[in-house]
Amino acid sequence: MGENARPAIAVLDYRMGNLRSMKTSLERAGASVGIVTGPKGLEGADGLVLPGVGAFGPAMANLAGQRLLDPVVEWVRADRPFLAVCVGMQLMFEESEEDGRHRGLALVPGRVTRLPEGAKIPQMGWNTIEVAPRAAASVYASALGRGGWFYFAHSYCAHATDAGAVLATTTYGTEYASVVGTGRALGTQFHPEKSAHGGLEILRRFVAVARGDE
Repeated sequence: MGENARPAIAVLDYRMGNLRSMKTSLERAGASVGIVTGPKGLEGADGLVLPGVGAFGPAMANLAGQRLLDPVVEWVRADRPFLAVCVGMQLMFEESEEDGRHRGLALVPGRVTRLPEGAKIPQMGWNTIEVAPRAAASVYASALGRGGWFYFAHSYCAHATDAGAVLATTTYGTEYASVVGTGRALGTQFHPEKSAHGGLEILRRFVAVARGDE
């Protein structure tokens, strides 16, 4: 891919994502973006985005119904550029307790639980992330920097049993994983497409990784 090429990013439409704002933000970050609904849409893509607005169980059911479960897992295990946002990030975990017990993609060990009583639920608005020292080894380290303010909107949060997968944490009633990563896969509990400059930097770095600029 040429130095100035616009990498093709596939954004999954599985009826759970804020597709328009994600597409617009990725285009601002320098990508060519396609909205895809099935496995064939991944052909020729340089990066894959799993957005998420809604509940864990229906999200997994929709992915299964569109025959996307295995392709997503295979994509991440092949260490291809991958970004999962909000509920999309939660789907990376092994299971969730939201409205019962639901199995996830099991890309990150751990589970998703409800934010604790005493905190206003949902968490809706700006909060900070505390970047872990281990994040320095991530291909996304330059975008995470020393942390900052990002926009959150969620009632459930992720707890990883492998600390090595946690690149940043956030505290809201409890401390939870707000950024996880493995290889070229990155998950954010916050919405980078709604997080002003800090979010755009993350999207720009994701697009650069998809371009091969590492």
